[in-house]
Amino acid sequence: MSEFKVVALLKAKDGMSKEALIEHYENIHAPLIRSQFPSITAYRRNYCDFADAYVYPDAAPFDFDMVTEIWFADEEGYRDMQRRYENPEVLAKIKEDESKFLDSGKTRMFVVDERVSVFD
Repeated sequence: MSEFKVVALLKAKDGMSKEALIEHYENIHAPLIRSQFPSITAYRRNYCDFADAYVYPDAAPFDFDMVTEIWFADEEGYRDMQRRYENPEVLAKIKEDESKFLDSGKTRMFVVDERVSVFD
């Protein structure tokens, strides 16, 4: 069975500390997402630290604080999540929680074709 992966780039609300962001995402939002989307098989949150980032001189500024990785058993699992998200009750729960910690206008989510290199 092949895995299907999406990545979301997320921006915290202005003025929210990294500690408050992590606290909310880990203890409130992540459990909410898992409860609403049972087709998710793995869910990883990556909190960015740009202090020592290497950025090319002409690169656009960072406009996200987190990179979230979400896996499904297959594409149908992803489509199931999309269908559930269209349910007005589910959408209301997610949006209400996101309003507490995300600048949702900057959210981007997209399918990726992940390739893994294994090093000895």
